[in-house]
Parts: sequence; structure tokens; C-alpha cells
Amino acid sequence: MSDYDIFFKFYDQVMGDREKSARDILVYIQEYAPHAKKVLELACGTGSVLNILSPKYEVSGLDLSQWMLKIASEKLPWVKFYHQNMVDFKIDEKFDVILCVFDSINHILDFEDWKKLFMNVRNHLSSNGVFIFDINTQEKLIRTIKESPWVKPFEENIMIMDVVDGGNEVSNWNIKIFQKKENNMYELHEENIREISFSIEKIENELKKTYTEVIIKDKIRKSPELPADSIYFICS
Repeated sequence: MSDYDIFFKFYDQVMGDREKSARDILVYIQEYAPHAKKVLELACGTGSVLNILSPKYEVSGLDLSQWMLKIASEKLPWVKFYHQNMVDFKIDEKFDVILCVFDSINHILDFEDWKKLFMNVRNHLSSNGVFIFDINTQEKLIRTIKESPWVKPFEENIMIMDVVDGGNEVSNWNIKIFQKKENNMYELHEENIREISFSIEKIENELKKTYTEVIIKDKIRKSPELPADSIYFICS
């Protein structure tokens, strides 16, 4: 069983179409890979980013959740999707841009697997290719563990997300969906999704072993004096 095998059916309702974030990613591609034609997204989920990119690029998607891929393929029937692990995927193609966004890499709990992913992506990039990914920072994961659960009504349903300490620097995102049924009854759907992060310096040093240039950009910062919650790495 992979992450999101329960949450998948509610994902788009809760998270929306992610259009603003997808537009930001499009800007990065245009800036750092202006001649790109082929784009692969790792952990593509329900295809929100690919939907924005598909008018401009030949896009492909990869995800470990067959259920997320089912939704994505229904949305984007002209796109090629791969049911594979983003750490050790194998595709007999090269891509100008490879993406891994919406903190998807944080779901990989062993840094040795981050290193494998960095090298595997490099092997699937064209000669001038660019790898763009984002992370939830360590500071964000620590902060969210201390915060109260997040309650979000959507349609007639309710989601409660509670981030707790999972041990060994892992944060456990406990998601409960109360789905409205007949006669004012609710059905509970529950899933635990784990994340970990590492220091920016550690990630950057590892990337520089594989990539010629590594650019770091803040994605979300609550205020200038606080550490960034999320950042992008742009590797060429």
C-alpha cells in the first residue's frame, strides 16, 4: 500500500487545482530551461501540474499510487503515465526538465534514497536538462508538529489533519476524512502520511556532487526574520 491510497479520492476536492503553484513552476521552467520540450513529473499525483504544462510541453507523469494515476489519466488521456517508484524509476527516454514538487521528495524517509533519486534523475536528463524540486524544510515540519490540527470543511465533508512526531525526525500527517452519507451519518476514512526533511546544506552539498549548478529559492516564508517553510532547488 502506498501513500494516498485512501486520500486520493478526496485529494482534488481538498487541495484544489494548485494552479498558482503550477504557474510558478512554469515560470521556473521558462527561465532555467527556455528550450525545453519534454517534461517528466515525478510523484505527479492527479496531474494538476501536468494539466498546466501540457499546452506548452510534451509531458509525462510518474507516481507510485495507481489510484492517483487513474485520476490523472482520466483528466489527461493524451499524457503518458508510469506506475513506478520515483527513487529507482527506469524510462527509456531523456527529458529536458524533470520535476518533483509539492514536497513529494519529503515522503522519502532515507537520505540514501534521496541520493539515489538525484543520480537517477541526472541519468534521465538531456545534456542541458534541469531538475526542479521543492521541499518542506526541517523548520516547517517541527513547527507543524507543535500546531493544532487543521480542520477543513469541503462540500459536505470534513477533513482533520494532525501532524505529530513520528520519531526519528519523521513527522506523521494523520488525515481523517469524514464523508457525509445519508441520514446525517458520516463515514471515516483515515490515512497516515510520513515526511522527513534534511538541512539545506546537506541537500545542496549532495546535489553539487551530481549537478553543475544548484540554485536555491525560497518558496514560502511567513516573514523575513523566520526560516523559509518551503524552498525550491533548481539543478542543471
